[in-house]
Amino acid sequence: MPEIVQDRVRMAVDDDGFLMDTSEWTEDAAAVLAAREGIAQLSEEQFAILRSLREYYRRHRFFPIPRAICRSAHQPRTCVTDRFPDPVAAWKIAGLPNPGEEVIGFRSWEPLGY
Repeated sequence: MPEIVQDRVRMAVDDDGFLMDTSEWTEDAAAVLAAREGIAQLSEEQFAILRSLREYYRRHRFFPIPRAICRSAHQPRTCVTDRFPDPVAAWKIAGLPNPGEEVIGFRSWEPLGY
């Protein structure tokens, strides 16, 4: 199991870079995961989306419909596509477990109901 160690953050991740223990997620961890996905800095709007993703997962244990996340984050209905061009990257930065091959195969918001 790989481990990421950066900026006082230590996280165990799977081979695809998904956090192994969702309880280890912090905003500092999100910043490290975002940097690994090519996002230099997360805005407050992006953090709101990440928190909504985490809450959705806590309730449903499933990958969400993006529109529901935007509604929950009190942002325009295109917030996720505006802030995260790849839904799997947003899920990963939110510190959630690997959603599986079926979801990863989409790599686009459209098949996920947007």
